Amino acid sequence: MPHPIMFSDDDPILGRLRTIALALPEATEKVAHGRPTFRCGKMFAMYGGSEKGSKVRRDTALLFIPDPVEREALIQDDRFFLPAYVGAYGWLGIDLAADSDWDEVGELLDASFREVAPKRAIAALEG
Repeated sequence: MPHPIMFSDDDPILGRLRTIALALPEATEKVAHGRPTFRCGKMFAMYGGSEKGSKVRRDTALLFIPDPVEREALIQDDRFFLPAYVGAYGWLGIDLAADSDWDEVGELLDASFREVAPKRAIAALEG
């Protein structure tokens, strides 16, 4: 049985996130586990999730793979959380709102993308 859909296509926060994520070279979107995921071969971002150890859903959260150099600093920031399931693999989450710093969101997506994208996609990003 497939997962129920846990997002709305007309969500304006998801719309802004899509614009940034899908502008990355070769990026695609696929619904997995009822949520939008963004991929370049492998998944580099997910919209929505929950905090590890909590059953509370965070439907407007961005889940991402942080730059390993920045991970410790990000986890010390109260805005970031360890997400359920993927947190064990180094992922972090941040709740988004209409007034989020979208430049920062773009930087987080860029770093996450660079963690999984093939060399040709990273070269296209830099070119």
